[in-house]
Amino acid sequence: MNLDELYRETILDHNQSPRNRRALENPTKTVGLLNPTCGDQIKLDLQLEQGIVRDVGFTGQGCSISMASASMLTEAIKGQSIDDALALAQNFKAFLTGTPSRLPLGELEALQGVSQFPSRVKCATLAHNALEKMLAESDESS
Repeated sequence: MNLDELYRETILDHNQSPRNRRALENPTKTVGLLNPTCGDQIKLDLQLEQGIVRDVGFTGQGCSISMASASMLTEAIKGQSIDDALALAQNFKAFLTGTPSRLPLGELEALQGVSQFPSRVKCATLAHNALEKMLAESDESS
């Protein structure tokens, strides 16, 4: 299996069997975003405790890229500090625009090919933009 096939398999896996695709019962923070270009939408719920992402869930609808990216993101940030989760979202967005990531992106690297299709970058970054919006205004410190 070559690298492109591996990437495709990872995206398909997360799209067909998304991780953390559920609404949280008592989220600390919730944000929803819509990609008006294509209609993809996401609602991201976080359960924050003492500055750590204890649980995360997402709901919404969209293309395989946006849903797979949301699934991968939720897996990557669970257990992370608010600052680390925010840094991951920012690094991933930079990575898709050609800037080398300063952080390990794990499975999110499977979305690298999206950078060749500018209209799809918005799909891949929808969940990351939601997370960034939520955490940039976060005052969670307890």
